[in-house]
Amino acid sequence: MNLDDPAIDRLATARRLLLEPYGLDEAKLQRALGTIFEHKADFADLYFQYTRSESFSLEEGIVKSGSFDIEQGVGVRAVAGDKTAFSYSDDISEAALLEAARAVRSIAAAGGGRARVGTALSQRGARALYPAVDPVSSLEAAQKIALLERIEQLARARDPRVKQVMASVGAEYDVMLVARSERKGRSFADELAADVRPLVRLSLTVIVEEGGRREQGFWGGGGRLPLSYFDEALLREYAGKAVDTALANLAARPAPAGVMTVVLGPGWPGILLHEAVGHGLEGDFNRKGSSAFSGKVGQRVAARGVTVVDDGTLPDRRGSLNVDDEGNATARTVLIEDGVLKGYLQDSLNARLMKVPVTGNGRRESFAALPLPRMTNTYMVGGAHDPQEIVRSVKKGIYASNFGGGQVDITNGKFVFSMAEAYLIEDGRITAPIKGATLIGNGPDALTRVSMIGNDMALDAGIGTCGKDGQSVPVCVGQPTLRIEGLTVGGTGG
Repeated sequence: MNLDDPAIDRLATARRLLLEPYGLDEAKLQRALGTIFEHKADFADLYFQYTRSESFSLEEGIVKSGSFDIEQGVGVRAVAGDKTAFSYSDDISEAALLEAARAVRSIAAAGGGRARVGTALSQRGARALYPAVDPVSSLEAAQKIALLERIEQLARARDPRVKQVMASVGAEYDVMLVARSERKGRSFADELAADVRPLVRLSLTVIVEEGGRREQGFWGGGGRLPLSYFDEALLREYAGKAVDTALANLAARPAPAGVMTVVLGPGWPGILLHEAVGHGLEGDFNRKGSSAFSGKVGQRVAARGVTVVDDGTLPDRRGSLNVDDEGNATARTVLIEDGVLKGYLQDSLNARLMKVPVTGNGRRESFAALPLPRMTNTYMVGGAHDPQEIVRSVKKGIYASNFGGGQVDITNGKFVFSMAEAYLIEDGRITAPIKGATLIGNGPDALTRVSMIGNDMALDAGIGTCGKDGQSVPVCVGQPTLRIEGLTVGGTGG
């Protein structure tokens, strides 16, 4: 490995924070792994984590809350067949490691194992998708509050109807180290990997009022960057979009209801793809046969031209990782290509049981949680149509540029999503804003109804958080402008 490889710097940082203060080194990690493999386990890992985070919120020019947290610990996992044993501790010590190792090895039959495990760096090449910086210390507390005060000023200056502004800023410095060993026939593959993961986010909610009616708008963004990312131009953009959304809702008329053509805007509307389709493409659901996409690899599941990708290797993006939480390199994984299902997102456990390659999608919320196959940055690839051409092609329909909350059943793909910002399309033009619209449908079915794909693929600004089995992880979503036929819109108007 090149001595200038940033992987070495990340590993040095992880050793300094997670091993050296507690008298640990690779030999002692080998001992803990060896203790597990005294039984007939197939796979085992030790996941160390140190996380420091800070946040501030501002309302009406006053700092309403502030928090600072430090968490650290280690999770120990053993896998035998399709059975998993897991233990975790916030006490990072050799005694705690060995105790956890003895506890989790009970998942496997005694005897026939081995007592010694070797380790080797798993990072390949000089991958550095984001800077190994500590964003928590990148600005002083007074400077972080000044960011919030400035975006509030910009929002209020945007329109006199702005009556209330709430803003928040957060930063996280996360360092992980994973030592793992996997049985491969009569031999073992042993690896040691580390990562340093910065994460920042700034968000803004504004409330506008006119004639006794109040509406709100939201915007925000971030990524794996220092807090200096939020410069004046970006603050102006966030403030403008939040206020403009609120004003659109203020002027909105009741949404019509019925089956109609829907045009989805680029960027954040990709949350619909993430929820209604992406989760159904995760390996665990498909191994168990509980997804609407189970057993359909190689089959047409979407309209021609629809290509869906999960890519954990995009620079600085919220969902990107140099290595996943099992130490595997992340990748650009094509899930659907030109409408045909190509495969699923895999962690180590499900990939081994399904006898397919790992895709680098093993993610966990913290050292106290088991890894699961999860999305990173998931998006639909752009097509050939100009976005204005797509809108002009619609005689009567709805243009949705922003989504709020929603619900999805991954077993059948059925979804219900509320539109945070939407407009009527009349005679090929975007006209009046509408309020109270919901989108009702079935994810796999909606993919077959895509009739036009824009050439304006965009990723969201960096606000996505994905929940699964009680665990939350940062993600990114995206898509181009899409025309979808025959979707059901729930509304309050005629």
